[in-house]
Amino acid sequence: MTVFRAAGIAVAGALVAACAVGPNYQRPAFDAAPAYKEESGWKPTEPADTLNHEPWWKIFDDETLDALEVKIDVSNQNVKAAAAAVDQARALVSQARSGFFPTIGLNAGRERGSTDGSPTLTTDTAGATASWSLDIWGQTRRTLESDIASAQASAAALALTRLTAQGDLATDYFELRAQDQLQRLLDDTVVAQERSLKITESRYHYGVAAKADVVSAQAQLLSSQAQQVNAQIQRGILEHAIAVLVGEQPAVFSLTPMPMRADVPTVPPGLPSTLLERRPDVAQAERKVAAASAQIGVAVSAYFPSLTLSGSDQYTGTSLSKLFTVPNRIWSVGPSLAGTLFDGGLRRAEVAQARAAYEASIDTYRQIVLAGLQQVEDEIVTLRVLEKQAVIEEAAVKASREAEALTLNQYKAGTVPYSSVITAQTTTLSSEQTALTVLSDRLQASVALIEALGGGWNAAQLH
Repeated sequence: MTVFRAAGIAVAGALVAACAVGPNYQRPAFDAAPAYKEESGWKPTEPADTLNHEPWWKIFDDETLDALEVKIDVSNQNVKAAAAAVDQARALVSQARSGFFPTIGLNAGRERGSTDGSPTLTTDTAGATASWSLDIWGQTRRTLESDIASAQASAAALALTRLTAQGDLATDYFELRAQDQLQRLLDDTVVAQERSLKITESRYHYGVAAKADVVSAQAQLLSSQAQQVNAQIQRGILEHAIAVLVGEQPAVFSLTPMPMRADVPTVPPGLPSTLLERRPDVAQAERKVAAASAQIGVAVSAYFPSLTLSGSDQYTGTSLSKLFTVPNRIWSVGPSLAGTLFDGGLRRAEVAQARAAYEASIDTYRQIVLAGLQQVEDEIVTLRVLEKQAVIEEAAVKASREAEALTLNQYKAGTVPYSSVITAQTTTLSSEQTALTVLSDRLQASVALIEALGGGWNAAQLH
């Protein structure tokens, strides 16, 4: 009892004196600007709380896109791998937490042997051992702190992987719908040019048009038909990319052509300071800083001696039936203190390495924040300028169509050559393609802005 009492006093004293060495974590400071520069003069079309109530892709009001996005969590292989990495990180936290508790073991054995020709004896042993490394200097606590921060960083990485996949899917989807729209545009163009060819052939038949007009009309029609066929390539590539994103084989996946939406919903970017909580990559970088800070404490703790409380209770005898008796019992319990007197500068180098890694993680964090702010500014200016361009392109399409109709009537009346019709039709097609490209770019920029803002995610989800 005296030994146990002494051990208890030693443990109590160690716990009272226990302290976690190393710096306590402080989040790196970052003074964000009060507002985004490019937001001036741009008015988003959606209410400010759009991303807080439902999945962000719902603002596009597209049932097909909704159904595809839901598959990201279930079937996207990158997301599943990131989720497994989170499970692995959480298991490491459990491993670190186990360091707070003693290790207890049981043993049993039987041996037969003799010495110098003596009779063969059978020796039975059974007992228990226990060992408890006391966390006086906070090495276990700092390790646990680092592992928790790393697990949170893994959770943020999962959110980033999910958001990236969702954004890629939406971008590819709208590009595919743009290809569907282009296909319809080229189909209509081919139909219109076939009519023009018939008009030209009729005029040639009656001797009021030259053979060159017919050949020119045929050449223009063939050129448009070539574009009509070529447009199928990009659509197929985009469809294959979407299949992989939702975890399906391209051979068994297809999307029915559908009209492209004509409006472009967006969301307000809010304040730059809120971006620190809304982007998973920023949260991931910040949690890595916290993990690196805790590792400094782990390294510093190596300067101090470790205290271990160990004990054993063993029974050894030649008769199994009488094994668990007092004469066969050997027990021991007590603390042990161990420390390093000289290591050639190893601990000093490890602390220096941990501090350098911490400083590097801070720099990485701030760079990621800057990149995030840049991405938001880029998408805001893109949407603002494309919105103005869309108005101009819409007017250009309207004017070019009217010019084409007037030119075709003039050609029928014999007042202009057929080359004027070709020029007018080429201008119309070019204007319509440009307007379609602008619309597609606006939809993609809208997706990119939402992704840059974190897609409705918040760092509070890590706690």
